[in-house]
Amino acid sequence: MDPIVSINIKKDSTFAMMLEAQRRGHKIYYLLQSDLFAKNGNVFARIFPVQVFDNSDKWYELDDGITCPLADLSAVFMRKDPPFDMEYIYSTYLLELAERQGCLIVNRPASVRSANEKLFTAWFPECSPETLVTRDMARIKAFQEKLKHIVVKPLDGMGGSMIFQIREGDTNKNVILEAITQNGTQTVMAQRFLPEYVAGDKRILLINGKPFPHGLARIPAEGEGRGNLAAGASYKGVDLTEREYEICNTVGPTLKEMGLMFVGLDVIGDYLTEINVTSPTCIRELDHIYSANIAGLLMDEVETTLKTH
Repeated sequence: MDPIVSINIKKDSTFAMMLEAQRRGHKIYYLLQSDLFAKNGNVFARIFPVQVFDNSDKWYELDDGITCPLADLSAVFMRKDPPFDMEYIYSTYLLELAERQGCLIVNRPASVRSANEKLFTAWFPECSPETLVTRDMARIKAFQEKLKHIVVKPLDGMGGSMIFQIREGDTNKNVILEAITQNGTQTVMAQRFLPEYVAGDKRILLINGKPFPHGLARIPAEGEGRGNLAAGASYKGVDLTEREYEICNTVGPTLKEMGLMFVGLDVIGDYLTEINVTSPTCIRELDHIYSANIAGLLMDEVETTLKTH
């Protein structure tokens, strides 16, 4: 995960998972990417026994680190936030090797590498708005001229970073496209603008392919075009609609087959816009609203998987 010293426990889904694992009597350990290493074909890690407390004044206590084969652990949760850079990819290689040596990794490393959070929606075109993925600025301009109002975003962003709207007659169109594609050298995603975003960019959590029955509608701040909590959005709990269940039923079996056990779908209106597989959040917010235990649902699936692993 990211450094535990800097997390916000009121919002941190990884922390919710740690609390639940501890509540069930599991020994839990903390490690950073830098603690992973391979030697002579075996994957090791320096791991730190940790206790967690649901207390904003003191939320963790670490013991001295020990070094052990990663396969000595029953399960490892990969909860490092993007950027999805080469260091992230190297970590997935190490975790994949540990998986081959008997450790359950949540989510499956090869699938995390394969399922780009923006581009993976292209596997489900029946669920998604009109979408173009390209580095060709002329192609994006033609796409915008046809649809009039589009959104463009990088394939490796998170938290609403570098998301732009381009409208008909926008005099900044060229400079936006030059910047986001780095003058045609970086592939990006363009999608039809969905005005329904003002009612909330909804996060839906899937646990081993099955949706939690309520979503978190993230409502943009006044004057803001992004429904991301990191961009100042407010939120409220909402029941899933028939269309959203349809999207979950379309995507869920593939996610389960790929070993993507904990996934956050982003839905605007009737359309799937992102499939978040690296470190999806919103457990704490939904738990608070619905007096739920979403981490408990995840731990049930992990424990069931371990029995047959």
